[in-house]
Amino acid sequence: MEQNLLAEILRAEQRIRPYILKTPLIPSLPIGQMGGATVYLKMESEQYTNSFKARGAMNKVLSLTNEERTHGIVTASTGNHAQGTARACSLTGCPCTIFLPEHAEPSKVEAIQQYPAELVFHGRDPLTTELYARRMAAERGQTWISPYNDPQIIGGQGTIALELMQQLNGLDDVLVTVGGGGLIGGIATYLKSVAPDTRIIGCQPEQAPDMYRCIQAGEIIEIEQHDTLSDGSAGGVEPGSLTFPVCRDLVDDYILVSEEEIKSAMRLMVETHHKIIEGAAAVSLAAFLRNRDRFRSRTVVIIICGANIATRKLLNVLKE
Repeated sequence: MEQNLLAEILRAEQRIRPYILKTPLIPSLPIGQMGGATVYLKMESEQYTNSFKARGAMNKVLSLTNEERTHGIVTASTGNHAQGTARACSLTGCPCTIFLPEHAEPSKVEAIQQYPAELVFHGRDPLTTELYARRMAAERGQTWISPYNDPQIIGGQGTIALELMQQLNGLDDVLVTVGGGGLIGGIATYLKSVAPDTRIIGCQPEQAPDMYRCIQAGEIIEIEQHDTLSDGSAGGVEPGSLTFPVCRDLVDDYILVSEEEIKSAMRLMVETHHKIIEGAAAVSLAAFLRNRDRFRSRTVVIIICGANIATRKLLNVLKE
């Protein structure tokens, strides 16, 4: 399967390059000095839609046949995947329906509404919404797009690693926030094929360590959900997910971080780089800071995966 995913990453690079940005890789002297390391930040927060999710969604939509695109696309998301899918459909003239929970964050709804997608509100939790959306897609004969459990989604996210190898000569460690595993799955697949000694570190909040607990258990299990500032990475791993064996086999280690550490990392990015990042993006930075001694004298890339956060939530973090 890894060879198939690697081939998909290479195809994705050709498909999506005209539609995405080659995001900056910026050296971070202040953060590096905190751990005695050479640190670079891969700023996916500056991608279109302010999230890496634009890559996978674009690759998936472009991989469909004209007939499939004509029939339309369905997905369920309250955030970055919804924006990425809506943008991809807008650029390709593809009808798009996005299902959201009834209590979806108003600021995220407004961001999705920038694009000509149909929004349908159903259910009180993301799982109920997703199950309903899948059923509607099947009944309508439309294509369902998963946020992570799809080879084209994983392939699109993996183009980040391809860019990294173009931007940097030699890296020792890459820290990646893990939700469903599409981002780290794509990055790990590519890097382990071209630079197998690179350590891939998965980073999750202590409040939502779903993939880590599944890896520990040796199988996909249900984890009790708790609120976390890293809402973009929260949620369970889908049974039979393609990402589970990739995370099991290619991710070298996992680091869990607290909510306070996530907040501190968000504040640090504002103080040192004058950059706003969302909670999920701060998880990988917090993981570096929590375990900084293990990265001493190494070249480290921290994936800053997104910058979509409600103003109210951001202000609460900054004033603490």
